[in-house]
Amino acid sequence: MGSQKDFLYLQLRDLPYFRAFLRAIESGYYQDLPLPAPIYDVGCGDGHFASLTFDQKLDVGLDPWHGPIHEAKKFGAYKSLVEADGAQTPFPSNYFSSGFSNSVLEHIPHIDDVLKETARVLKPNAPFYFCVPNTRYLSELSISKVLGKGYTEWFRKISRVSHADEPDIWEQRLERAGFKLERWWHYFSPSAMRVLEWGHYFGVPSVVARVLTGKWIISRTEWNLALTKNFVKKYASPDPIANGTFTFYIAKKRP
Repeated sequence: MGSQKDFLYLQLRDLPYFRAFLRAIESGYYQDLPLPAPIYDVGCGDGHFASLTFDQKLDVGLDPWHGPIHEAKKFGAYKSLVEADGAQTPFPSNYFSSGFSNSVLEHIPHIDDVLKETARVLKPNAPFYFCVPNTRYLSELSISKVLGKGYTEWFRKISRVSHADEPDIWEQRLERAGFKLERWWHYFSPSAMRVLEWGHYFGVPSVVARVLTGKWIISRTEWNLALTKNFVKKYASPDPIANGTFTFYIAKKRP
């Protein structure tokens, strides 16, 4: 569905490094997954991820937040953008042939309602892909070993993670919603997670640049990003790892 792109460089051009190298891994996964049209992106945000990951426009991107979804128009990654809650959508039942949600579901408190609604609008046997952090997202934090549970809960709060669960919990949610879990794998090693953790603090200059210029990265050239790319690429492995801190899921709507 997509070409062999340098997703690490493409993500680093536009995002702080601690977000970019995780997104680069996830972009690569979709290149080998079937996504028949019409395609439904649950929680499309500002459209940046889809614009880099896919070579063709996706059919529908949905997001409840006014700012990001209007920003998504400039990327041109979707044929249609819908501002709505994922638990209450305007789509007919059995409409989409495939769907995905990239690093979104962990942020949704009413996750069961969103999964049920997603199942409603997908056709029977339609694939649904998503990725989320698991329990090691919090247990492998480096500063937690010094500051304890208070820091862990603070990090959960600043990253807006409502759900950091293992596959057995997600399988139960999927079953209740009308899906069957087909396959999953963990990725993003604990050492990569700690690079992401510290990136929240070392990434302050990117926040300043964003406020002043509207861009995370001021100079998007390869030479400017070369040192950063060389540093993070050893952590950007797509290979499944037993103690990975994130999990990628492949589910199907039950017939």
